[in-house]
Order: sequence, then C-alpha cells, then structure tokens
Amino acid sequence: MATPGDVNETPYLLSPNTLDWDGQVIPDFTYGPEELAVEGVQWPQGPWALDTQPRSRFDSALCAAWTQRAELGFFRYRLGELQTQTLPGALGLVAQLNVERGVQRRRPQDVRSVRQAFDPQQFNFRKIRRGEVLFRLHPQSGGLRGEHDTLVVINVSPLERGHVLLVPEPARGLPQRLLPGALRAGLEAVLLSVHPGFRVGFNSLGGLASVNHLHLHGYYLDHRLPVEQAPSVPLDPLGRLHLLQALPAPGFLFYAGSPGPDLEAVVGRVCRATDYLSEREIAHNVFVTRGAAPGERSPSSALTGLRVILWPRKSSFGVKEGEAFNVALCELAGHLPVKTSQDFSSLTEAAAVALIQDCVLPRAQAEEVQAGLVALVAGEELRSGEALTIGL
Repeated sequence: MATPGDVNETPYLLSPNTLDWDGQVIPDFTYGPEELAVEGVQWPQGPWALDTQPRSRFDSALCAAWTQRAELGFFRYRLGELQTQTLPGALGLVAQLNVERGVQRRRPQDVRSVRQAFDPQQFNFRKIRRGEVLFRLHPQSGGLRGEHDTLVVINVSPLERGHVLLVPEPARGLPQRLLPGALRAGLEAVLLSVHPGFRVGFNSLGGLASVNHLHLHGYYLDHRLPVEQAPSVPLDPLGRLHLLQALPAPGFLFYAGSPGPDLEAVVGRVCRATDYLSEREIAHNVFVTRGAAPGERSPSSALTGLRVILWPRKSSFGVKEGEAFNVALCELAGHLPVKTSQDFSSLTEAAAVALIQDCVLPRAQAEEVQAGLVALVAGEELRSGEALTIGL
C-alpha cells in the first residue's frame, strides 16, 4: 500500500541510539471516531493493486514501526515472502508455507483449564523488551491514559507481515478471557485500517492460546477468506445472531454495520457468549474481518461492515506434532499456515477440512451451546426492561 505524504511515522520508531531504547517513552496513537472507516474499503481487482492503495494513519504507523523492528532483529526469524496457494475446491482455503513459525514459535504454557488464573511467574507481556512495543492505542473518548489503553506489540513469531498482539492494560495481569474493552479495541483496530485484509482474532485457553495473559492477534493478509462472504441463517427473529454455513466448521456470526451503538451491542453480545463458554469450560476462537452483511453472499468485492465469528470447539492443550497445521483462529477462518514443505505441496481441501472438523464439538454439545447462545441473545430484551425499571 502506498503511504500518504502527511503521515509522520517517526514518533513510532525506536531511537537510532540503542542505549536510549529502554528509556524511550511508548508513543500514543490517539484516534477519533472519524478515523473508524466502514465505507470505501474494498478488495481491488488484483492483489498486486494493494501496494498502490493509500494507507490509513494507523496502517502507516504500524507498518513502519513493525518493519523497523524486523530490520533491528527483534523477531525470532526473518519473515520473507511466504509461498501461498488457494487450495483447489469450493471453499477457497488459503494455505501458506511458514516453516520458521512451526519450528521457532514459543511453546504453549502448561494450561489445563479455559479459566486458568494468570500466573506472574510464567512468561507474560510485562516481561517483553521495550523495543517489542510499537505504540499505545488510545481513543480520544477513552478518558485518562491507562483506563482503556491497549499496547500494540510485535508477535516475535509472525504469521504474516504486520503481525501484532493487542494487549490491554498489561500491568493488570489479566488472564486470557475476552473482555469488552479488549474486543472493542480489536474491532476498532480493524476499522482504523483501510487494508481489506487486516484481521483481528482471539484464541481462548484450550483454543491454542500460547500465553495466559489477555491479548488478541492482528495481522495483514493479501487474500480474501471464505468467512467474509459465507452465507448464514438467522438464529433469532431480530437477526442479532446468525449461524455461518458453507465452512468446514460452522461458526456463530455477529455483525456490526457501523461504529457507535451498533458496534457496542456486538461487543456486549460476543463477550456474554464467550463468558457463557468459559464458565462451561468450552474452548473457543474469535475472528474479526470486514465482510458482507449476514445472510448475503455478495457477488462483488463489497465489504459492508464487520463480521465477528465465534467458534466453540474441543479443547486442545499444547501443540499437536505431526499435523500439517494446528487449528486456531486463522485456520478456522480459512487461512492455513503450514509447517513443512511436504505438507504444503500435498495438502488438499479435503485433508484440511478433516483437520479442522476434528476440532468441532460433538453434535449434542454443539446443539446445547447453540440453544444457550440463542437464549442469551433473547434475554437482551429482559435485561433492557429490568434496566429501564430500575431507572424509573
């Protein structure tokens, strides 16, 4: 993507003098509601055209700072151009060969519960180097610094270029359970980017989160994914909850057509749903992308709002060795980082679908979860009525 000339990237870069790094203040990226772009972000006719599209202020800051950290050697490996292929078949699954991540990524912590408490003795984001922090996301309406701030930190074992972690208030030592402030920051980060392939996601404990310290992932991918336009069926009369279809693993779809009250309603619904799952020790993954409105399969490249997809899944603690890929947020969405050249060259859509479906909940449990989430959404009117009664 091209960079507009009026964006100053310097505040987000480390000083040329390495001795200054530890004392360098983390810069704020302060943004207002006018920068949350919904309309006008589309896929170009060809992927090569993405390099000529303008960047937002957020994209410029993130990409400049991330590239500098790569040049300075902060990552565990140098991420070059990744071999990429769309697997033949109806789904449009995107496979990428990323051998280094399969070998050098941090091993998952010893976790045995979706609700495991934060352990300050384990690795956490209070222990990272100053140079790994790019900037602090700070909404203009966020009040005092620290109340709603989120650190944007490099993932030292990147999936793709621009792979960062969104870490809300790391000093609080929050465990890896999704909270409204964290999800709101993730949704707003997607809207701050004008790249159609900047996505955000969350892995719960048991859903392949490797660190038990609250964080989301964000990264760029220059490819469309099946979740953007997969058709869906409504699960409640008002269309607040949909079931995505035509995917290897059916997911629950929440949709925000605009920032403000619409986005806030989705944040609340998703977090009530993840709380419901966590309380029942059900692992889950969340993926946020620009996409079509529910029920629609757009014939064009139109991206009309934010799709937030929630997948309850079987718990998986640790990494399965010997598999072509491990199933977490991006794999469920159709992006498959493959570990070996042999698996990359031989992977088929059918084999990928089989790996993904191995993580799906048994039918009876899936039906129970669906009924529970539908009841949660239906209860919104009851909660609203109670609040109005209290206010009278």
